[in-house]
Amino acid sequence: MHNFLFGIYPYIALSVLLIGTIARYETVPFTWKSSSSQLLRRKQLILGSVLFHIGVLVIFAGHFVGLLTPIWVFDALGISHGAKQVLAVVAGGIAGVMALVGGGILFHRRWTDPRIRKTSSVADIAILALLLAQLVLGLGTIFVSLQHLDGHEMTTFMSWAQGIFTFQAGAADHIAGAALIFKLHLFLGLTILLVFPFTRLVHMLSVPIRYVTLRPGWQIVRSRRPRARPRSTIKPAEKL
Repeated sequence: MHNFLFGIYPYIALSVLLIGTIARYETVPFTWKSSSSQLLRRKQLILGSVLFHIGVLVIFAGHFVGLLTPIWVFDALGISHGAKQVLAVVAGGIAGVMALVGGGILFHRRWTDPRIRKTSSVADIAILALLLAQLVLGLGTIFVSLQHLDGHEMTTFMSWAQGIFTFQAGAADHIAGAALIFKLHLFLGLTILLVFPFTRLVHMLSVPIRYVTLRPGWQIVRSRRPRARPRSTIKPAEKL
């Protein structure tokens, strides 16, 4: 089961992420939206959204750089594995708390307000709940990481992630001895990537894709002005 979850499942999740995202964008582009509810409880939305998005972006950038940058690059820069792990714990902890607080505000707003709840789909609430669970697991890994500040555990996850992206056999073996909470964190993260194309999360790709493809977007505008009556096309009677 370990080899399937961390050796095969990553490729399933990444394949669905790539193919599903492209297919949705090409076949049903009108659904490529965040379904904003900003007209309802706007102040709470702004506070929660700012905290959540800043925190998530910092976490994503940290994971992307921290896991996929070759180990020799950090060695060449003189950054020790211990220093890298301390930086990950501090920066990731701060960003994680920001995202968790912001996400909690957004979830409370969406769950308790009857008007927003009515405009929310099951997928909207479910994906937010998954993200909050992932943030809790991520913050929980900090307490385990504090017991191993030599950076060795960090390098095992780097070896696993880079092994997956370079199609190395036996990549799952790198994290065979990792703590359960790390494995749960990885599995839930892969699951979020798996369901990404089928949720509102696709809106995070809207800006870069619009700039690259130069494809126009859609905006529904409902006018409050009364529609003008069409002019009569009946010609006046000719004089006899």
